[in-house]
Amino acid sequence: MRNFQQPGRSAVFANNGICATSHPLAAKVAVQILEAGGNAMDAAIAGAVLLGICEPQSTGIGGDAFCLFSLAGSNNVHALNASGRAPAGLDATKLRASGLDILPLTSVHAISLPGAMDGFIRLSNDHGKIGLKAILAPAIHYAETGVPIAPRVAFDYAQSGATLHGAGRTHFMVQDKPLIVGQKFRAFGQADVLRRVAVEGRAGFYEGEVAQDMVASLKVAGGTHTLDDFANVRSDYTTPLSGTYKGIELVEHPPNGQGATAILILNILKHFNIAGLDPMGTQRAHLEAEASKLAYDTRDRVIADLDHTVRLDHMLSPDTAVKLASLIDPNTALPPSLPGTEAVHKDTVYITVVDKDRMCVSLIYSIFHSFGSGFASDKFGILFQNRAAGFTLEEGHENEAMGNKRPLHTIIPGMVKRVGKIEMPFGVMGGAYQPCGHARLLTNMEDFGMDAQTAIDAPRCFAENGGLTVENGYNDDVAQGLADKGHIIKRAETPIGGAQAIVLRDDGVLEGASDPRKDGIALGY
Repeated sequence: MRNFQQPGRSAVFANNGICATSHPLAAKVAVQILEAGGNAMDAAIAGAVLLGICEPQSTGIGGDAFCLFSLAGSNNVHALNASGRAPAGLDATKLRASGLDILPLTSVHAISLPGAMDGFIRLSNDHGKIGLKAILAPAIHYAETGVPIAPRVAFDYAQSGATLHGAGRTHFMVQDKPLIVGQKFRAFGQADVLRRVAVEGRAGFYEGEVAQDMVASLKVAGGTHTLDDFANVRSDYTTPLSGTYKGIELVEHPPNGQGATAILILNILKHFNIAGLDPMGTQRAHLEAEASKLAYDTRDRVIADLDHTVRLDHMLSPDTAVKLASLIDPNTALPPSLPGTEAVHKDTVYITVVDKDRMCVSLIYSIFHSFGSGFASDKFGILFQNRAAGFTLEEGHENEAMGNKRPLHTIIPGMVKRVGKIEMPFGVMGGAYQPCGHARLLTNMEDFGMDAQTAIDAPRCFAENGGLTVENGYNDDVAQGLADKGHIIKRAETPIGGAQAIVLRDDGVLEGASDPRKDGIALGY
């Protein structure tokens, strides 16, 4: 139980249903959908689309999504990959010939096709109850009436608003200035798009006037995107991956997502007595950082579009984890070895919903970097992601940029099972941090007995960009201890990630937890 004399938040308990997400309006709408007879899938999609209006720097209908879910009365976990592919005309050879050795975040060539909307439509049709019109109505309403900017959103606007240019500034700024706390964000063009989708389905987005607006805007910027590229966008059901840690099974998406990286981190940490360490101490942080370096280095060598990932079994092999664990020195940091094939970012939204029939949905939705590419379509103001920056331009690499191919993706929803039963849908936002965040949240709970809210609240660190970024929740003695082991310490300028979780307790009660690093809440009924 938390110390009620210190600032913090309590977990949320409910019988019938809970939503946990990063903005209160989205949580409220999701619960209202449940109360009106919708299921967890309806509620999650409604909340997710609304998050694109509440947190426009983090997500939107020009982005991608991944979903793990279970059906009512079942413990089988299903996966839907709604990440977009590169346009058919993307050619790594031409990009290298132009002098590029990476795909810049702000390049039109870093804009992959938006897969999220196809995924939402497919999930609604296949597993929802109330239909697209009812699901999209709240987002349409708030896109027109406006959402007051929340504190964390304003913080991100101030940090990253300069990314916006052209139509991006027109649609996402007011009088060419970043929005501030309490100022309303409106998106009339997106409301129009959502109305078309509610009536026409995917044709309202991937064909006709909306697709023409996106293609014309991208062509002016020098993109190779075509109407055929948009018409061909399709989400895919896939088979989840899983790995075990102590008494739990962690379920993740297969590539092109990086979920296997979280499984590998846990497989490495199995070889150390994490439970015998101080949870907020130097040694635990050191071992986590070293395991992450090794797992991310493996990720960058292995993970790509599923059709191009050929060494996944090696990555998940217990023998691989043993060999990597043997490289960790308890007293000395490894040389920096972290993301070389993708750009680290801190912006994504995550929503999890469990309903009265115990359908569970774990859904993550992003435009990659804060404000994505900074490009938006001229008429409708659809902000484009820069997810194709997740490709490498290294010739012959499994993740080499190529037309009609999906890039390495950072966003990963999670699901935990215990003794075969689903125990917790959860997610940790924060770009490249996410696999490390999954492992940290679960070791907080399994090794140190923390409840979900306490595990989310606990301080974080992350080995990135050649150093170790440490949140100010760690005291100076811990930071110095890490420096003494050879880590290059950088105090975090922004919070590391964000998390949401719902625990399905043995007594039938639902327990929701939401990260104070964001503006959101867990809300139930």
